[in-house]
Order: sequence, then structure tokens, then C-alpha cells
Amino acid sequence: MKKMTAILVTLCMLAALLAAVMTLCFAAALAEDTGLEDLKAKGTFVMGFAEAANGAYYDMESAKSEDGGLTGDTDSTVLPEGRKWIITVNMSAETEDLDALMEALNGKISGLGGYVEDQDSYNGSMYSSRRYRSASLTVRIPAERVDEFTEEMSGIANVVSTNLSREDITLSYVATESRVKALQTEEARLLEQAETMADLLEIESRLTDVRYELENRASQLRLYDNQVDYATIYLSIDEVQEYTPVEEPTVWERISGGFVSSIKGVGNGLLDLLVWVLAKSPYLVILGGVTVGVVVLVKKRKARRAEKKAAKQNPTEESK
Repeated sequence: MKKMTAILVTLCMLAALLAAVMTLCFAAALAEDTGLEDLKAKGTFVMGFAEAANGAYYDMESAKSEDGGLTGDTDSTVLPEGRKWIITVNMSAETEDLDALMEALNGKISGLGGYVEDQDSYNGSMYSSRRYRSASLTVRIPAERVDEFTEEMSGIANVVSTNLSREDITLSYVATESRVKALQTEEARLLEQAETMADLLEIESRLTDVRYELENRASQLRLYDNQVDYATIYLSIDEVQEYTPVEEPTVWERISGGFVSSIKGVGNGLLDLLVWVLAKSPYLVILGGVTVGVVVLVKKRKARRAEKKAAKQNPTEESK
């Protein structure tokens, strides 16, 4: 057993020595091709990228452990500092008065420093006994005030469901930012090389490509900054007569609630039918008149046919 252990230790030492020799040879060859400064720069970049990736992994794991995953409730979670987070919230709420809620909501959004990016409203059907209205909004709120918004929303409406997700874009942001700096450096170097008009014409194609990519990358950075600074909240609001209960109802509450709902459904159905009949009464009167006329004409034609048939049968009987 001791001999086997000694052999294994010796093999491990030889493997480590061989790896060290190969690493030195590779570093020497790379330094000869690219220069020592470039090698240092590449090594620094690789180490920095590795540290960023390692930090992102552990930060994502800590976020999952604290928040129950990337998607969950809107409970306050202390996010790691120095990271770039895109926060998205999907919220569904109910209200008994849509107009009053929209007015209060706009005030809350402005007070928090946010704005409404998109809004759609539905005013219901004119043929229904009650106009069930709804609204869908895309709201942008400063990321640090998302919890305040959800609390304010719970105070002015019946929040049915809430879903929050956090996406860590630190690696993408850092990579894009590094690419922008590299393109800016290359653009400056190309302009320094253009001492004459001929030189400028020679590098014009490459300079155009660099500036085009630089603009795209810079635009992507601005988009990242906007998404990080302002959380996106997709809010759906329904105007209802009764709020959806937050707590799970008992068996008796479910039975009584279902019975009352059925009675209301029948009443609303009859009321909707009455509204529809009255609304369509001009068409129904015309249709009824046409139907009565057709029936009268059909009966008259049948009566004439019966008289003609009777008249044909009478002469035959008289001759007998």
C-alpha cells in the first residue's frame, strides 16, 4: 500500500512538472509572436473576464437562494452591488371604478418618477347590461422604487397576481462596453494614420465599418442603461362588480357563492336579452311584417286552390 501511494505521488509530481514546462513554452511562443505587452493585456482581459463570470455565477446563485429563483414574488431582495439588473413585473388587478383608479394610478406613477410607456383601454360592449371595461398599461418605474409601486398598487386596487423577474446582464454589458472602448481606440488610431488624402481614402472602408459598429454598440449600451435604470411593469386592470377573494373560500362559501353567481347570471342573461330585443326592435318589426305578409299570401293561395278543386268536383256530381 505504501509503495502504491509513493508511485501515485511521484506520478502527480511529474504531471505537474510537465504542465509547468508546457505552460512556459506556450507563454514564450506567444510572447515572441505578439509581444510582451500584448500578452499582458490579453492575460489581464482573460483574468478579468473569468473573474466577472465567476462573480456572475455566485451572484446568480445567491439571488436564486434569496429570491426563490429568478421569477417570484415582489418581496424586497438585497441585490448584489455593482451588477446590472433588468427588472420586469407582471401584475393583474381589479377595481370597481376604472376611471377613479386610472386617475389615482397616474398620480402614483408621477410621484414615483415614472411614466406610462403604452396604454390600451377597452370600454366594453354596448349590448351588455354592464360595460365590463379593462385597461392594459406598460409602466416604467425607477428600479429602486419598484417595491413602493407594488405597495401603492395594493392600496388602491385589488391585486390578483404579481410576478417579478430579475435578469443579470452584467456580462453582456461589460462585453459591450469593452467593445465600444476598443472601437473608439481603433477609430482614433485609423484617423492618426491618415496623414494624407490618399491614406484617408485607403482606410475609408474600414473606418466606415468601425463607426457603424461603434454606433450600434453605443445604442445597445443606452438601451441597457434605460432597462437597468427603469423597471418595466406590465399592468392589467379589469373593472368588476365583485373582487376576486384573496383567501381560499370554504366549501359552504363556494356553494353559496356559486348559487348567487348563477342567479345573477340568469338575471343578467334575461336583462341582456331584453336589451337586445329592444335594440333590434325596428328590424324585428320589419321582419315580423314580412313574415305575416308571406303567411297571409300562402293561406290565400291555398284557399283559392281549394275553391277551384271544389268547383271542378261539383259539375261532375250534377251530371250524375
